[in-house]
Amino acid sequence: MRYFEDFLPGDVIETGSYMVSREEILSFARQFDPQPFHLDEDAGRRSIFGGIVASGWHTASICHRLLVEGVINKSHSLGSPGLDELRWLLPVRPGDALHVRVEVHSTTPSRSKPDRGAIKFRLEVRNQRGETVMTELATSLFVRRHPAPADPTH
Repeated sequence: MRYFEDFLPGDVIETGSYMVSREEILSFARQFDPQPFHLDEDAGRRSIFGGIVASGWHTASICHRLLVEGVINKSHSLGSPGLDELRWLLPVRPGDALHVRVEVHSTTPSRSKPDRGAIKFRLEVRNQRGETVMTELATSLFVRRHPAPADPTH
């Protein structure tokens, strides 16, 4: 189990992969993003995508599942205050196998809560061809192995 101190800027972690099925694309879209090009083959063909594609939110959900399995569940995580710069670059199609390249972008010890620190990760979701389909900067909080003394100015 990794602590805050075990993550260094520049570290890279590659997650396992996840195969996206047509049925899953349809199910997710019906429940959360019912746009025609996510739900209907004909509408998908007539769209700018040229076929049915996964919702970007579905892609983000897969990204976070892979992040949790590959990093978060193997560490002393305290959750996340949010994310920045989410970008959908290429469509995800049925049969795509996605994986995530997780790079430690920065680490910041908390000044007000010495038992934790924030880590900003740069996430790149890639398909089986190595194409980057989504990027994101995500921040997670982690327990510090050896908490520093509290900063009396905060």
